[in-house]
Amino acid sequence: MRFDFTDLRLFLAVAEAGSITHGAAEAGLSLPAASERLREMEASSRLRLLDRGRRGVTLTEAGEALLHHARLVLSQMARMHGEMGQLAKAVRGTVRVFANTAAVAEFLPLRLAPWLATHPHADIVVKERQSADVARGIALGFAEIGVLSDLVDTTGLTLRPFVTDRLVVVAARDHSLAAMRQVRLADLRGQPFIGLTEGALQDHLNAQAARIGLRTRPRIQLRGFDDICRMASAGVGVGIVPETAARRCRKSMPISVKRLSDDWAVRRLSLCTRSDTKLTPLAQSLIRHLESERKGPPGRAHTDTSTRDDH
Repeated sequence: MRFDFTDLRLFLAVAEAGSITHGAAEAGLSLPAASERLREMEASSRLRLLDRGRRGVTLTEAGEALLHHARLVLSQMARMHGEMGQLAKAVRGTVRVFANTAAVAEFLPLRLAPWLATHPHADIVVKERQSADVARGIALGFAEIGVLSDLVDTTGLTLRPFVTDRLVVVAARDHSLAAMRQVRLADLRGQPFIGLTEGALQDHLNAQAARIGLRTRPRIQLRGFDDICRMASAGVGVGIVPETAARRCRKSMPISVKRLSDDWAVRRLSLCTRSDTKLTPLAQSLIRHLESERKGPPGRAHTDTSTRDDH
């Protein structure tokens, strides 16, 4: 049997997604091309690797064995590229990072910039995922470094404290919420929402709302937290954003900021890596940098990003 690296990356992507369609997109292949590769892999090995069903695909026993070896092979290839990149500066190295929405939008950009500036031959690929998908992606070897909340299963991962992320409700200063001492998600029932266009945080909020039977129908969906705060300040509705974003926007916008008192609204974010895999030299350098930057820029400490609620 002959499997090339594209085959192995595709198989990993399909295994993670539980879907040939989503796995093909993750691997950068069209659905017909991905399906043909998978058929050829099964024909070459004379084994059924996937059980195909109406709700996606699951791995057979042979598929589980291939997944194990694919992880090892691709991990070793990543290490080789990283080490060669350190020895030959003409060869670029890449570190793949999976992170949740708050990390991608609020915490990583300022921390990644100085590392990239001092590593001109390195690239970073950052992909936004829900924390549970970050954990699964790191465990499967799709990325070397993850940033996730401490509310998900992290078996098999090594965690390092990073930052505390707190979610808050933003509204116009004269909104009725401004008079409340504390706000829970259930208190927003019937309120017009301002949401994110897409992303892991919006999926997380939708899941929490569904859990308590709250249906959120955004009046408008926007790409950034600053835009949500701007709409909220104009009285369009209420939004939920990280406290760091609300605190930044409150300096220039007339908004009320209220911490969500639900337990899930306070998330301690951690850096994570696979426990059984040694990082490439570039990834080791990056994670050491991120650990050293835990306190972040002035005013954005690891232990708290608090701002007093409006009263």
